[in-house]
Amino acid sequence: MKIKFARPQLPKKGTLVLLVEKGAKLGSLGQSADEASGQQLSRAMKSAGFEGKKDTFVDVPGLTGVGPDRVFLAGVGAPEDLSAKAMEFLGGALAGKLQGHKGTEATIAVECASELNIAESDAAARLASGMKLRTYRFDTYKSKKKPAKGADQGPQNITIVSADHLKARKAFEPLSALADGVHLARDLVNEPPNILHPEEFAKRIKGLSKSGLKVEVLGESQMKKLGMETLLAVGHGSERESKLAIMRWSGGPRNQKPVAFVGKGVTFDTGGISLKPGAGMGDMKGDMGGAACVTGLMLALAGRKAKVNAVGIVGLVENMPDGRAQRPGDIVNSMSGQTVEVLNTDAEGRLVLADALWYTQQRFKPQFMVDLATLTGAILIALGKEHAGMFSNSDELCERLTAVGHATGETVWRMPLGPAYDKMINSDFADMKNIGGREAGATTAAQFLQRFVNDVPWVHLDVAGTAMGSKKTAINQSWGGGWGVRLLDRLVAEHYEGK
Repeated sequence: MKIKFARPQLPKKGTLVLLVEKGAKLGSLGQSADEASGQQLSRAMKSAGFEGKKDTFVDVPGLTGVGPDRVFLAGVGAPEDLSAKAMEFLGGALAGKLQGHKGTEATIAVECASELNIAESDAAARLASGMKLRTYRFDTYKSKKKPAKGADQGPQNITIVSADHLKARKAFEPLSALADGVHLARDLVNEPPNILHPEEFAKRIKGLSKSGLKVEVLGESQMKKLGMETLLAVGHGSERESKLAIMRWSGGPRNQKPVAFVGKGVTFDTGGISLKPGAGMGDMKGDMGGAACVTGLMLALAGRKAKVNAVGIVGLVENMPDGRAQRPGDIVNSMSGQTVEVLNTDAEGRLVLADALWYTQQRFKPQFMVDLATLTGAILIALGKEHAGMFSNSDELCERLTAVGHATGETVWRMPLGPAYDKMINSDFADMKNIGGREAGATTAAQFLQRFVNDVPWVHLDVAGTAMGSKKTAINQSWGGGWGVRLLDRLVAEHYEGK
């Protein structure tokens, strides 16, 4: 799909999309089309009982007296309710609705009879962003590629018209870069595990250097020298070498401490010796959803040239059961010097993050760290696919993430931490054990991670319910939704850029 911006005028062909506010009120371009057609639009709305209520649509084909072949009316309700998020989701909904329309051209008029809640140029840019997010599809391995439902069917050339089209075009540029980051995260989660193993993931990250990111990849020998035995232990049973990938974006002042994002990248998780049940194990190709988000976020920050210093760290491993795999009962050292008794090899993500978090805070001295991991089934039971679980030692970070979550639709819900939960992971034989028992599983996993962050402001996002098997929305129809890229980009943009 190609998107361009232009000044308001009636198109000479294709589909014309008009926004209709509550009360069946048309904007100026819609009124012009209605007059030119001899009030055919007004009669069609009346006949259909269309009042412009939110999320209602009417297709009016075969109008005479106007250029477009058909007019598509989109009800938006009250214009004052059209926030940036609402416009983005409207764009996604329109992309889905237009899929069945014939022809290659569509023109969308971003205007209402009343004044919008946001600048018209921003509204136009957000609508375009929603359309780009919706039209993603992953069909790399289909021998016969057919457009998926909600994907690139219907008009391929979209013109969005608004009063200040030049500002709209400029406002869309960073949003387009953000959508590219989301698409990358989706690609990574959707890839099959025989293709996207740790070495291939690291190779793709290296390819991002052309975007302006500075990339380093540590191999097993380097990590062993650093003492990253908890991370390395997870990959002992795999034929694939484990990796630690470091991405840096330097868009802020030289003396600015970076913001840091750390991702769990278990490219496939069998559970190891503590083998998972066979049913649903194929979904464990998505157990690197946290690393996918961090990678997509870093591409987005570079693509829009964010005025911030940021670092993204992803631990890439494959958890397989063979004769070299770690066993329940093993005790391993960590880079921090703390020892861990491994009682369940399927609680492996926290072992990867333990060394990755310690490495991040020791080397980069960040303003804060946010880690993302498909860490526990417990959080999925607690919150479903509506929210990611949020654990933190910082009230400020939690408040900011909650707010930007509501603004983007990628919502988080704060969960508890505390000394009583922390005692549950004490071990008789080591400094800690990697599971705390059946109760409070998501919290004891977070307590484990907190032992590796010291006093750095930190948030752990358990994305087991949001990063894979994603909920279908107007802007996402993919199994891997790229959850978290938009959330964290918004956090950076609103609170850390240019400071």
